[in-house]
Amino acid sequence: MQGCPPTATTNPPSASVGRGTDSDSCPVDAASVAAWLSLAACPDARAHWWGARGSDFDPRARVELLRHAGISLPAPNDRRLARCLAWLEQPGNALVGWDAAAYPETLASLEDPPPVLFVSGDRSLLAALQVAIVGSRRPSPGGAEHAYRLARDLAQAGLVITSGLARGIDAAAHRGALAAGGAGPTVGVSGCGPDVVYPREHAELYAEVAACGLLVSEFPPGTTARPHHFPRRNRLISGLARAVVVVEAAQPSGSLITARLALGQGREVLAVPGSVTNPEARGCHALIRDGARLVEDASQVLEELSSLPLQLPVPRQRRPLATRPAGAGAGAGDGRGGHVAPPRPPPDAGPTRAVPAELPASLSSPSVRRVLAAMGTDLVDIDSVVFRSGLTVSDVSSILAALELSGLVWVGPAGTFQRKPD
Repeated sequence: MQGCPPTATTNPPSASVGRGTDSDSCPVDAASVAAWLSLAACPDARAHWWGARGSDFDPRARVELLRHAGISLPAPNDRRLARCLAWLEQPGNALVGWDAAAYPETLASLEDPPPVLFVSGDRSLLAALQVAIVGSRRPSPGGAEHAYRLARDLAQAGLVITSGLARGIDAAAHRGALAAGGAGPTVGVSGCGPDVVYPREHAELYAEVAACGLLVSEFPPGTTARPHHFPRRNRLISGLARAVVVVEAAQPSGSLITARLALGQGREVLAVPGSVTNPEARGCHALIRDGARLVEDASQVLEELSSLPLQLPVPRQRRPLATRPAGAGAGAGDGRGGHVAPPRPPPDAGPTRAVPAELPASLSSPSVRRVLAAMGTDLVDIDSVVFRSGLTVSDVSSILAALELSGLVWVGPAGTFQRKPD
């Protein structure tokens, strides 16, 4: 790879593009960093919580304001703060806060933007034109090869390729972009802290992405991977990108969650078709039936991008997602006119179960009932509940936590949930 030699290390190193003390990132000041860590721990936050962006933004004052409003913002312990400060001292690492010039407008326009990003590498890529490529963690050999070539060709055309650093299609997309020889770098969005490699076998990939592109996380240094982190990561992948290309995705899957989030954010959703006998292609076929644009190669992706308006539309998740009119045929929505339906739950989404007629007053909202109905009778992960209910990741996470505290739901292995017997 030209100019970007891989470095095999346990933790991803950073490219020498400045430290966390320059004008595009927050100063390395212990009190300010502690305040940013408190804001980063804020549950289910919304954009208006952070206030206006600008040079006069003070994270410490914002923490006090939110606490005064009754929002719980725990102060970071000494160990976490020390780890973050040590990470920020490494070349190329930075904390990009809500007030920083480098904070991307694509994320600032979201309904639930992170207050701070922990980045390692070239921060200028946050403002670059990005295309996300996502898909199955267990792709067919042909699917992985297609993702690699698609990313390489788009990178050679000057686009930045964004993905989630996961096994399968994500890794193939990053490697394809890196193979372009620096023509178009890659952005890797992590579901854990910026100094934690997950999966572990991707240590070299993390190093290459940091050296030739940018690692991004909303989770502070030292944060290990948790199942509920990845839906949150997915909204950043789609939020940073102008378009999301799905290459092989089962039903349901995290890739379809990313596609649904992209639609809600007003991004273009493109899908690569596959064999009708390949179960990992069914998600892409469902997206195409629901109006996603069918693409087969980089030239078609570039053609779709050239027809899009320069300005991103107002994020659709600020209002209900548009759906196709009843009886509309496949392809009735084109992804640009606002008539693309969100991915439909598969017909075998699991058995349904009646929602209890009597619920505590605090849990009697329609959204809670939708979550309970979406859970069915079996163990389910948060991605499946989000997919079936059509609610946001933040809403589902909050509702599941409330249901657990109320004794209506118990937490199973590997971050799964199950309704308790009535």
